[in-house]
Amino acid sequence: MKIILKVIPKIILFVFLTIVTQIGGIVYLLSLVITKKWKWDSKLKPLIVFIGLYMISTFLIVPLIAPIFGREKVKHTDLIKPTNYMTVFLNRNYVRPKLNELLLQTEKELNESGIEIHYLDANFPFINKFPLLPHLSHNDGKKIDISLIYETQKGAITHKQKSISGYGVFEDPKSNEYNQIDKCLKDGYFQYDYPKYVTFGEINKVLVFSEKGTKTLIKSILKNRKLGKLFIEPHLKTRMNLVDDKIRYHGCRAVRHDDHIHIQLK
Repeated sequence: MKIILKVIPKIILFVFLTIVTQIGGIVYLLSLVITKKWKWDSKLKPLIVFIGLYMISTFLIVPLIAPIFGREKVKHTDLIKPTNYMTVFLNRNYVRPKLNELLLQTEKELNESGIEIHYLDANFPFINKFPLLPHLSHNDGKKIDISLIYETQKGAITHKQKSISGYGVFEDPKSNEYNQIDKCLKDGYFQYDYPKYVTFGEINKVLVFSEKGTKTLIKSILKNRKLGKLFIEPHLKTRMNLVDDKIRYHGCRAVRHDDHIHIQLK
């Protein structure tokens, strides 16, 4: 019984780290072996070993191996940045080279607009169809989420967000707009607005959704021939007067897309 009680927490931690970071479970197992062999008496030894191995793996080893699986890190530039650096730390920032090309081309389109591309979850570095939870389709290197654009009360474009994670603070439908969210929830798709539970805290509450800025960003993305689909909530598509066959509705089985934009390759 004692052995079982010791093993179960380790199994749970292994599964959790694998789900969240893909490589964390393996790193955890290696850290257990090293911790056992390293003769240093300290309560912090397991944590120090794990963090050290994880950092080395994430920032040195994984980027070298990922291209074997056809993926690479999202390339950071003056205009392309992560909304939250936890995305990078958790290895959720890998894409196919063509998606990097799409982002870099969009950056050129935005060069004189003052608008930046702040990305959220992309994909894990290895193995197609390995799920990047809680997303349904971020499993092949072809997808990435991008933050909406906001502005100050005076109408100035800002690069700040309204939640720490970048998800979960929605731009709700107005009273005169079609409410797809209510329809999905009434049809029993309870998960549709679940991102409201993963904001990790709301910030910059005075900011307002920038129709002009977000529309400029989306139109710049749509110009790229590598783009397959772009998902955004129907009421925002209508509000920004966007008309393009590549703008699709993601369906009630996914989650609402009025807190971010989802784009994917053909």
